Amino acid sequence: MPKFFVDNEQVDNGKVVIIGNDVNHIKNVLRMKVGDTFNVCDNNSNNYIVQINRFEKEEIICDILQECSNTAESNVKVHIYQGLPKADKMELIIQKSVELGVEKITPVEMKRCVVKLDSKDKIKKIDRWQKIAEVAAKQSGRDIIPEICSVKNIKEIIDEFEEYDLIILCYENEKNTFLKDVLKTVAQKDLLKIAVIIGPEGGIDISEVEIMENNGAKVVSLGSRILRTETVGLSLLSIIMYEFERNEI
Repeated sequence: MPKFFVDNEQVDNGKVVIIGNDVNHIKNVLRMKVGDTFNVCDNNSNNYIVQINRFEKEEIICDILQECSNTAESNVKVHIYQGLPKADKMELIIQKSVELGVEKITPVEMKRCVVKLDSKDKIKKIDRWQKIAEVAAKQSGRDIIPEICSVKNIKEIIDEFEEYDLIILCYENEKNTFLKDVLKTVAQKDLLKIAVIIGPEGGIDISEVEIMENNGAKVVSLGSRILRTETVGLSLLSIIMYEFERNEI
C-alpha cells in the first residue's frame, strides 16, 4: 500500500488533507480514485490508513479509517558520517541506508575527498539528497524521513561524539581491532545510539583517524578486503541491525 508523509496540521477531525507534490503523484502517477486507500504518517510518526473522499484542484481530502501502530523504526539509532563521495555514490548511499534503517546521514569534508562543494552547491545537494531520502522512506514504509544534515568538517562532527553510545570509525589500515570485537562490548539498551564514520573514495587520512580516535572513536577493520565507500555503510548498517535491533512486527 502506498505511503505518504504529512505535517501534523494536515490531520484534523478524522480527515487528512494531501497537498503539494503528493497530489500529482496520487492523481497522475498512481491514478488513484475516490474510495482508494493508502497509508499516511505525520510528524509524530502516527500512522493512518486513509480513504480518498474527494479531489480538489490542489488538495485531496481523505477520511481516516484506522490508526496503525508504529513498527517500522528501530530501537537502534544509527548516524552515518559519510566522507563526501562523488554525487552518484552519495545518492546510492542515501537510498539504501534509508531502506536499511539509518536515522541521519551527515556528509563530511575530509582531506582526501575528491569532491569539493561551494556554499551554493552544498545547499542544492542537501535539498536533492533530502528528497532522495523521502522517496526511499516512502518506498520502504519508514515512519520517519531520515535527516540529511548539512555538510560538516571533522572538528564539527567530533563536537557531536558525546551524543553516542558507540562511535565506529572504519579504517582500512587497522589490523588489530575488528568490528565484531567492538560490537561484543556494547551493552544492550532500550535505545542504542551509534555513529559510523566512513571515508571518501581516497580513504581517511591518518591525521584525521588519530584526532577522532583521541576523541572517543573506535577504529575498526572490516576484514581483509577493502570495500568501496558506497559499500561500507550498507554493510555496517546490516550488521548493526542484525546484532541489536528488536523486531516487534
